[in-house]
Amino acid sequence: MKFGVVIFPGSNCDHDMLHVLGNVMQQEVVALWHKDNHLPNVDCVVLPGGFSFGDYLRAGAIARFSPVMDSVIEYANNGGYVFGICNGFQVLCEAGLLPGVLLRNDRQQFICKNVWLKSMTRNSAITSRIDPQAVLKIPIAHAEGLYYAGDATLAELEANDQILFKYCAPSGEIVPEANPNGALRGIAGICNKNRNVFGMMPHPERASEEILGNTDGRILFESLVQALELAV
Repeated sequence: MKFGVVIFPGSNCDHDMLHVLGNVMQQEVVALWHKDNHLPNVDCVVLPGGFSFGDYLRAGAIARFSPVMDSVIEYANNGGYVFGICNGFQVLCEAGLLPGVLLRNDRQQFICKNVWLKSMTRNSAITSRIDPQAVLKIPIAHAEGLYYAGDATLAELEANDQILFKYCAPSGEIVPEANPNGALRGIAGICNKNRNVFGMMPHPERASEEILGNTDGRILFESLVQALELAV
């Protein structure tokens, strides 16, 4: 499988993603510059974490208008797989590829720590291999991670099984105390209706190698690679 990782000015998890996809997962991967106005032939586009354009105006708001995003939007609308992590999730929401928006954390502070996640569905390319009872320890690093959407949108996400992850306690219980940023309904990740665009705030690429002492995030990439292989 061939992955393309988009690099914006201010991206700081781009090389982490290139490393995990290329060296850990042993997949072909190419870097895509934000000024490119077309995509090469890839099986999945990844928008990595960071602070694109310094998070001016609003996180992801300027990156959404980078030339490459026109191609990414067209690619996604034609059924191509797109995965956004942290800032990438913010960009996808700003681009209208995912519903809702990411707001400032409820404590108005940048948060960098491990959190626990519960997968809410196996019906997605990045969660298909995750045991529904499993609790994943994945790092977060964001100032604008509070997922917000109107009541109708939240109800639709629940009804359509589009919520991929919720923050939970180490025991797996989804309780308010486990929510690090005030995200509505504890939402940490979602997908679109067509189930080909995914976004999440936690960083699975930072938890995918034994040398880091945590491999809980690797299963998301294993699921994604398997889904892409089956789709060919």
